[in-house]
Amino acid sequence: MVDRVNALLPQGGGAPRLVDIAGRAAVSEATVSRVLNGRPGVADTTRGRVLAALDVLGGQRPAGARRGGAGLIGLVTPELTNPVFPAFAQAIEQVLAGHGHTPVLCTQLPGGATEDELVEQLVDRDVSGIVFLSGLHADTSADPARYAALTARGVPYVLINGYNERVSAPFVSADDHAAVGMAVAHLAELGHRRIGLATGPQRYVPSRRKREGFLDAAVGMLGLAWAEAEELVRCTLYGVEGGQVAADALLGLGCTGIVCGSDLMALGAVRAARERGLRVPYDLSVVGYDDSLLIAFTDPPLTTVRQPIRAMAAAAVGALLEEIGGSPVQRTEYVFQPELVVRGSTTTHRRTTRTTARTARTTRAARTTG
Repeated sequence: MVDRVNALLPQGGGAPRLVDIAGRAAVSEATVSRVLNGRPGVADTTRGRVLAALDVLGGQRPAGARRGGAGLIGLVTPELTNPVFPAFAQAIEQVLAGHGHTPVLCTQLPGGATEDELVEQLVDRDVSGIVFLSGLHADTSADPARYAALTARGVPYVLINGYNERVSAPFVSADDHAAVGMAVAHLAELGHRRIGLATGPQRYVPSRRKREGFLDAAVGMLGLAWAEAEELVRCTLYGVEGGQVAADALLGLGCTGIVCGSDLMALGAVRAARERGLRVPYDLSVVGYDDSLLIAFTDPPLTTVRQPIRAMAAAAVGALLEEIGGSPVQRTEYVFQPELVVRGSTTTHRRTTRTTARTARTTRAARTTG
């Protein structure tokens, strides 16, 4: 289960009932009673789930079970309209549950609580640690001192996607540079030579890395000059609307293939093409990023670069639990390789197809006359 911060507050003002704790921990009331009374015969993971459920319901732990290693873990995420963030949250929750921990999901909504305010709520609740997903650590314009302050307060944490060399903590990231290189290579193999990149604001580390990966690929694989490659990059807001705006500009520059910084941006690129009367993939090939839920069922099914979400979640939780257990892990970035997933939104460039057909006809005609 994934609970929001407001779910931490006891609803009735009194101690939670055994039936409520049992329901939340998915165990029997007898098991809850054994845990609360310190009796043997309960597996460590089950005991951890019961104590975590007690924490969530606002109950007081028994004297012998004060923070026995299993408890609440804060999970701070951006808004959940991008399907990749719920996917990460679910994967992290599953790994934490296996270790007897319960995640407290804190979502940054427009006009809602800030990351700093959410962290204060989590610290006040005495969470064992915090996982930050694509937070302010990924924003190069944000002050990283907030993380040093969290370290000084003795709160372990790990950060996903958005390495910041000014923050001394374990980082887990997908290789954005390599991801875009894979996408460009795929389009180049299909005969596309005019390829553009639609990605997010450059103050975010993942966007910067995608841009760098694109420029290196455009120069190295397509033979473009650096300045010419830069003209084929459009940085807008992440999301469908941002992808549509960026793709419209790139189509105006004659691009036949577009690499996008997210799957939502890729859907925006498909929309931009259709508004121009173009067909995807026959007139425009589109590559997304993330491999979000249901992307395989879009029209057309989206070719994308898949983030290894489960592996990244396991690594992040593993590093955090090591920190919580008093065994600090290396303050560095653990980088995971993405995977290109080819579906229906990319195909051979039409001009290449026509040229190949003409060549074949010419060859057959020469053989006939010969």
